[in-house]
Amino acid sequence: MTPRRLKRGLAILATACAAASVLAACGGSGGGPPTLSFFVAIQPGGTIEATAERCTKEANGRYTIKPELLPSDASQSREQLVRRLGAKDSSIDIIGLDVILTSEFANAGWIEPWQGKLKEEASEHVFKSVLKTASFEGELYAAPFNTNTQLLWYRKDLVPKPPTTWDQMIEEAEGLKEAGTIQVQAERYEGYTVWVNALIDSAGTEILSGPEEVDLEQKPTEEALAVIGKLANSSAASSNLSTSNEDSARLGFEAGESAFMTNYTFAYASAKEESPEVFENMGAAPFPQVNAEPAKPPLGGFNLAVSSYSGHKQEAFEAAACLAGEKSELTAVELDGLPPSHENLYEGKVVEKAYPGFAGLVKEEVEAAGPRPTTPAYQDVTSALQRTLHPPEKIDPEDTEGIYEELKENLEAAVKREGLL
Repeated sequence: MTPRRLKRGLAILATACAAASVLAACGGSGGGPPTLSFFVAIQPGGTIEATAERCTKEANGRYTIKPELLPSDASQSREQLVRRLGAKDSSIDIIGLDVILTSEFANAGWIEPWQGKLKEEASEHVFKSVLKTASFEGELYAAPFNTNTQLLWYRKDLVPKPPTTWDQMIEEAEGLKEAGTIQVQAERYEGYTVWVNALIDSAGTEILSGPEEVDLEQKPTEEALAVIGKLANSSAASSNLSTSNEDSARLGFEAGESAFMTNYTFAYASAKEESPEVFENMGAAPFPQVNAEPAKPPLGGFNLAVSSYSGHKQEAFEAAACLAGEKSELTAVELDGLPPSHENLYEGKVVEKAYPGFAGLVKEEVEAAGPRPTTPAYQDVTSALQRTLHPPEKIDPEDTEGIYEELKENLEAAVKREGLL
């Protein structure tokens, strides 16, 4: 080959490598052990980096795990993953999926089911409620990593005994001379769906009974909707109710504005750091009931899946199993305060230290939790719910039949769509 042709050939190869999404395809791995990309939402405490480093060391040279950090916002993370996987991007090996995404991605053919021994390892000692979020059509498509749930946080100096129902809590808040409000998440975003779903489940029914089947038994659904309307139209509502999220709720509680707050476990460590006076009187209690039925608190967290387009699936499954293992979950507890999905870890020192005095309560709440609907059309479902029920103050607690009918109609239209496909 002449020098000119050689130079031209190298230029073409360089251009192709620049356009390719996989560095290894252009010689990045050199035929040696692969570098596995791990796409997952950033965790501020460093859990992702620490677990990736340990699992790389434990691989003894078989592979290297490289974290690719996604935004902490679930919608933004999903958008990036959808674009890449929709283009069959082989640069993704392991995916940290928000619990609501498993069925959507599995239905699209973007993630691989777990099989054999690794499937057994990924399932052992995991809460049943959490395994449901990692499964689709009877198959396990992701290894549960961390989970999360909401508790009722309250001011022990203002409330001698925590309320057990939403009605009781609203009444008590209205009667307080100070801090007489309740912090929840009611902005038009996924957090509102989390709250609404928890109330509907707690009332004794479900949003969906199957991927394409709306449940929503009328009486309990209307009881759940009445709770939203009652709070939103009472003096117990925070001034920013319709734009409230997890962080604004935390800030309001830490500022001493509210005697009550439903929020995730991070609120405890945050109050300890940011508001010692409030923290000194901060109590934890079960998520409130809607009626006589046991409450079903929210369920969060993320699971680890292997991309269908990975060129190193065997190594990716092994790495994901390590990343989702018990050692990694304890790291997540220590560095980011994330509750483990393995129920056998709650009696250990690490979890007890992170949740002093209420580790058992966190475990009970996860066991009792109600997952959000499992459907490939989840994005349509959550959008329909938010569009129908927001802002919360438009719900009349004394007349919920109309909003119930509208919600059911909109959800029935949502599940008939095919989501990504």
